[in-house]
Amino acid sequence: MLFCRLGTVDYAAAHRLQKELQAKRIAGDIEDTVLLLEHPPVLTMGRSSKEQHLLASREALGARGISVHEVGRGGDVTYHGPGQLVAYPIIDLKPDHKDVRKYVWSLEETMIRICSDFGLKAGRTEGLNGAWIADRKIGAVGVRISRWVTMHGLALNVNSDLSHFEMIVPCGIEDKAVTSISAELGRTVEVAEVIEPIAQHFAEQYESEIVWRDGPPG
Repeated sequence: MLFCRLGTVDYAAAHRLQKELQAKRIAGDIEDTVLLLEHPPVLTMGRSSKEQHLLASREALGARGISVHEVGRGGDVTYHGPGQLVAYPIIDLKPDHKDVRKYVWSLEETMIRICSDFGLKAGRTEGLNGAWIADRKIGAVGVRISRWVTMHGLALNVNSDLSHFEMIVPCGIEDKAVTSISAELGRTVEVAEVIEPIAQHFAEQYESEIVWRDGPPG
């Protein structure tokens, strides 16, 4: 499994890259690939999004340099920004992993295990996706699968500016808070500290060897 460290990437560019890689993986032209990156501040609207879950107008958001994108993943509105590690697996679930629920579970499990590495007890909340510490969401999940090849993925708050989540109703959940690894520990954890663990915990669930690349595949 190829893990690509991409640094900070504009959301639209990363979305185009995902779609290109998904088509190549469906065609069998590339191996399973995971993109690891951060985004500039951006809001993404999934298929279940409601406009009222944006708590600022699109004009006001644009004035703050925050773009809004409608995307084909499941779920509601989500924030991405600096200090949040995003993983976009482009992997073929055939033949042995053709179970969407188990795939989502593996993304959650990856974040739960990373939290454990830092001494934090994370878990799941019944009826809600993502990784949670008590009633505080520390990581989000949203996926799209075509011909059993995945795109989109997970977003783990490492040292995110949590005030940015006040612009939305995160994932449409009104009565829960958002947190980060740094907020829970009371010290700054850098995204770079989480990149290797996220690869390890994801790859081991698929019994895959890890190959690293700095930059996009190709």
